[in-house]
Amino acid sequence: MSHEIRTAPAPDPAHARVVVIGAGIVGCALADELTARGWSHVTVVEQGPLPAPGGSSSHAPGLVFRTNASRTMTAFAAYTVDTLRGLSVDGEPCFRAVGGLEVATTPERWADLHRKVGLAAAWGVRGELLTAHQCKALWPPLDGEKVLGGFHTPDDGLADAVLASRALQGRAQARGARFLARHTVTDIEQEDGRVTAVVTDRGRFPADTVVSAAGFWGPVIGRMAGVSVPLLPLAHQYATTAPLAGLTARAAATLPILRHQDRDLYFRAHTDADGTRLGIGSYAHRPLPVDPFAVPAYDDAPVMPSSLAFTPEDFEPSWADAAALLPELAHSSVAHGFNGVFSFTPDGMPLLGESRELRGFWLAEAVWVTHSAGAARAVAEWMTDGRPSLDVHACDVRRFEDVQLTPQYIEERSARSFVEVYDVVHPLQPMERPRPLRTSPFHVRQRELGAYFLEGGGWERPHWYETNAPLVDGLRVPVRDAWSARYWSPIAAAEAKATRERVALYDMTPLRRLEVTGRGALAFLQRMTTNQLEKKPGSVTYTLLLDEAGGIRSDLTVARLAPDRFQVGANSPADLDWLLAHAPDSVTVRDITSGTCCIGVWGPLARELVQPLTRDDFSHTAFGYFRAKETVVGNVPVTALRLSYVGELGWELYTSADLGLRLWDTLWEAGQRLDVVAAGRSAFESLRLEKGYRAWGRDMTAEHTPYEAGLGFAVRPGKGAFTGRAALGDPAAVTRRLTCLTLDSRSAVVLGSEPVLVDGVPAGHVTSAAYGYTIGRCVAYAWLPVLAPGTAVQVEYFGEKVPATVAEEPLFDPRMAHLLR
Repeated sequence: MSHEIRTAPAPDPAHARVVVIGAGIVGCALADELTARGWSHVTVVEQGPLPAPGGSSSHAPGLVFRTNASRTMTAFAAYTVDTLRGLSVDGEPCFRAVGGLEVATTPERWADLHRKVGLAAAWGVRGELLTAHQCKALWPPLDGEKVLGGFHTPDDGLADAVLASRALQGRAQARGARFLARHTVTDIEQEDGRVTAVVTDRGRFPADTVVSAAGFWGPVIGRMAGVSVPLLPLAHQYATTAPLAGLTARAAATLPILRHQDRDLYFRAHTDADGTRLGIGSYAHRPLPVDPFAVPAYDDAPVMPSSLAFTPEDFEPSWADAAALLPELAHSSVAHGFNGVFSFTPDGMPLLGESRELRGFWLAEAVWVTHSAGAARAVAEWMTDGRPSLDVHACDVRRFEDVQLTPQYIEERSARSFVEVYDVVHPLQPMERPRPLRTSPFHVRQRELGAYFLEGGGWERPHWYETNAPLVDGLRVPVRDAWSARYWSPIAAAEAKATRERVALYDMTPLRRLEVTGRGALAFLQRMTTNQLEKKPGSVTYTLLLDEAGGIRSDLTVARLAPDRFQVGANSPADLDWLLAHAPDSVTVRDITSGTCCIGVWGPLARELVQPLTRDDFSHTAFGYFRAKETVVGNVPVTALRLSYVGELGWELYTSADLGLRLWDTLWEAGQRLDVVAAGRSAFESLRLEKGYRAWGRDMTAEHTPYEAGLGFAVRPGKGAFTGRAALGDPAAVTRRLTCLTLDSRSAVVLGSEPVLVDGVPAGHVTSAAYGYTIGRCVAYAWLPVLAPGTAVQVEYFGEKVPATVAEEPLFDPRMAHLLR
């Protein structure tokens, strides 16, 4: 497919007219951040009254727990805390650091809290595990007999979203911003693919840049702009109790916010003239979707647009669960309740960035109070500097595939995000519905072979094949703990061994493929990427996309198939957008992924498998490493690239989707004499880490430079100008590196995101990890200060400090003998 994105350049930021739609806490924080950066022509339009316009911010209970499985979301929350705790209105603080406490009542949750304290250490959040007795002392209403332990974060706390919005609004107004209440947006005007104005019921506002911070009204604003806003508003129950005689105002003032995630509940104290109450929020009820197009206007709503009538029948189980944890509630009742509306997305992450459909139209949507100021800063940096200082690729609105933007997908996945808010979710755990969506042409054969599928980007990806189970016999595979054994099988070890010793077929279809053509294609790619691409047709080059600050936007493999035709192996949909946005008229960029497929044929017998099927010479002399050839395998025309992400001899074979099954069958039948196997992503991960190959989005992002990531070999400053070249600096001046570690114990395993301790102090975190079946121990890559090989470190895994050692890389085949045979 092709998306037309070429437009006029963005306006000069110093004179840019910005209209922010929505004056909830996100819109106010964004106006504050933009004006702090010198953008004085900022107008915030809001359909409701100020300072409480009736959206999610107006009813938010304000709990701020910073620790998240996502480093980015944790950083957003940390910045929000730092921002709000310095603000007050009329002497009232906008944030109170009462601390946070998460309690475990099941062994699974207690284990997860051990993992969570590791995440906190990795992301720089102060926290500790408490015994049941300590939890009871910190939160006296608890039934200590029900609790196994807890996770205490003393710097978390309560944000008053309405007060904070007032304070942020005041700062922005002092710098020139204007806030206009009672202005309902009725249209978004555009010309030549770029936004030009926001039209309201009280006037038209010319704009060079428009930001939708409309909360759950985001899809309404998006429709006016012709922009997809993939979120679903859902109602969430919140109730306050009658005054509790046993809870004094003094005690309540220091009572931490409490989460009972085993029952999808959270608690906070409220004190008013009548006494002290508990507020109880529940995610335990059925999803309650809300149509954003049918939400009443502020003056037509019984309370406010985001506050719907309480449904007591949905809350009854939660009340029983709350009373079981807090016995005093047995003598109380619900005094008031409502169903508050806020936004969920298909993957639970915010929607940030400029839209692909309309230039100058930005989103700052699906952002909770917890992450409000942090997300606003990221968007403001993006608008003013061209990039956020923090990696936000998981929040980028352009991260979704087209199939993930269908209404049914958005509704089903977003509702599931609500259900799983407090679930213990494994990093590999896929959504179960709707599936399958995207399947390669080989899917029918993979099912016949007993493939175990997980999902990524909508694609069904085999992780191992049950028909390979007999190959496990005789292998020494370490026994795993329950967590690391989920979504894993010892069959992966057998498939890795078969790849190292014989030959295996890997389905590489989900890899994104772009076609770049035209008389200016070479010059364009030279300007956009770091490596030297001016080579003869038939060459393949590993290269990088950088931003202007030298950060790694993506890594690519570029095959020059003809003088003006290139096949580019990319990562995310944002790569396509980036290239389209910068392509001259003489260049066409197309996404060809859905119409093609790919099989990786890898292993020492790969040549013996492929050579008899083609009339072309596949010898090392005739078809060298990092070379490309358009040829025929059996009856199937293919584009063959001599690449290998597993560190073994072999080829990526590409063909059209309609011929994919014939290609698989041809290779499979011919490979029987060589004991060929189908192998999955689990073996692939093990093999790539043994070889030291990086995965963009996990091992490196725009926060990292090529020299820090160990990818300096892909940078050729001498070739001439390219994006990011001026910002790269001295390769020898790096102070941190993506570092290869091996765990000292042959049975230990970690999975990623664990803190790494140097001299007993957290110094970095694991990015990717997998057991290396060839080398016989777990391999982990981590961002750390520059350390010499042989340095002893520790990786904290569920509270256990696992010894590890900095290793020279690559661990496997450093002389490239396996690849160059």
